[in-house]
Amino acid sequence: MSVRTADVAPRAPASLPTCFERSERVKRRRGLAFLAMTLVLPGSAQLAGGSRILGRIALRIWVTVWLLALLAGLLALIQPKAAVATLTLAPTLKALQIGIVVVGLGWVALIVDAWRLANPGEQGRWGRVVFSALTVTVALAVFGGFIAVASMASAQHELTTTVFAGGGDQVAKHGRYNVLLMGGDAGQNRVGVRPDSMTVASVDSETGRTVLISLPRNLQAVPFPSYSPLHDRFPHGYRCPDGSCMLNAIYTYAAEHRDLYPGVPNPGAQATKEAVEGATGLKINYWALIDLKGFQALVDSVGGITMDVYRRVPIGGGSTKVSAYVEAGKNRHLTGYEALWFARSRADSSDYDRVLRQKCVMRAMLNEFEPITVLTKFNKIAAASREVVATDISTSEVGTMIDLALKAKALPVSSVAMMPPLIDPSSPDFELARSTVQKKIEASEAMDAGVAESRPAVTPKATPKPKPTASPSWDAQTDDLGKVCSA
Repeated sequence: MSVRTADVAPRAPASLPTCFERSERVKRRRGLAFLAMTLVLPGSAQLAGGSRILGRIALRIWVTVWLLALLAGLLALIQPKAAVATLTLAPTLKALQIGIVVVGLGWVALIVDAWRLANPGEQGRWGRVVFSALTVTVALAVFGGFIAVASMASAQHELTTTVFAGGGDQVAKHGRYNVLLMGGDAGQNRVGVRPDSMTVASVDSETGRTVLISLPRNLQAVPFPSYSPLHDRFPHGYRCPDGSCMLNAIYTYAAEHRDLYPGVPNPGAQATKEAVEGATGLKINYWALIDLKGFQALVDSVGGITMDVYRRVPIGGGSTKVSAYVEAGKNRHLTGYEALWFARSRADSSDYDRVLRQKCVMRAMLNEFEPITVLTKFNKIAAASREVVATDISTSEVGTMIDLALKAKALPVSSVAMMPPLIDPSSPDFELARSTVQKKIEASEAMDAGVAESRPAVTPKATPKPKPTASPSWDAQTDDLGKVCSA
């Protein structure tokens, strides 16, 4: 007996979702949409989900934040110095730090509220577990990003309050900023009591073109200007019968006679600055004291430095055994430990060669501090700087110094040094030293004016490069330190 097809009811395919399953899928998609909307435009999920008042408040705050960020960006483009000066002020940094945390917490609260509006309990097991886990992950990622930015603001706040104490002279001298850089090996709980290296960076206030003026640590009979408290004690220069009154001992002497500098936070640095003014004829705007032991941490904070190592330099020597070498070569990437020993090693070397190596490291550090490097590694740089640097540069002048440093990177760096054969440190001719410094600065400024030097360089270009332990005249006076530092 045959059965007609029309009399048999069709069966529903087993694979078709039920109405409840379809509802769960819709709600899962809705939840994901709310989460994405909150990430892109905080408050939009609340407007779509029914919490309109909260959504409007969040959107207004978000628009305000973006407007403030836009204004800050425009200020940075139009007035970069003013922008940096504003962002390095302690009250600004504190307010920025608090604001970042508050905005981050508010954003996380909106993500959690978007999860609530999505009704995860009605999304089935996937919605209750996976969607909730995804929401928590996104919330933690967002808040973690805000904490990282707030940490940068905190590090900047600590850096500006502990390092940039202020007190220097903000007025450019004859169109130049003169900064005394001192480097010394510090003992425990003290920084640079006997600076082993002293270099003046004389920087054009408009172009950033720089002349580095080196003074050897064993320079004797250094004259103090009439306004220095030490002038009356040493009217004929800082000299002793036994020859121990060298330039690097002035720091310790002033620190032990603080009564001569009442109210001065760092008498040693102030006295050394005055002595350098007497020796060079330059008025020093600022000083910066760099602990060479902590310098290793500063180099490591930027991931090391890349530079030409023009000769093999021992690691160790003197009272310690030579354990290894910083090998010579072009474009060598040095760790902080290697850079420190390249700058400070005394083995198989003279003080004058050491001065040159320190200049080469300074130049390499200048090249390493790209804006993106500073931004991405700011916390490490700030932490290292607090241990390494003391200075009388104020926070209001940080923007100016950064601007000039960026300009200086694109220009050759000139160099002059008070060392043989130009100057005999044991019996220096300071009139010759001051006139040489002035001529080198005039020649540097003439480069910006498009005027060639009227006289040849101290050493003819055809002179072959001698061994590093020989007389330093080949590297002491140059118009392009980069050529001298090349391997």
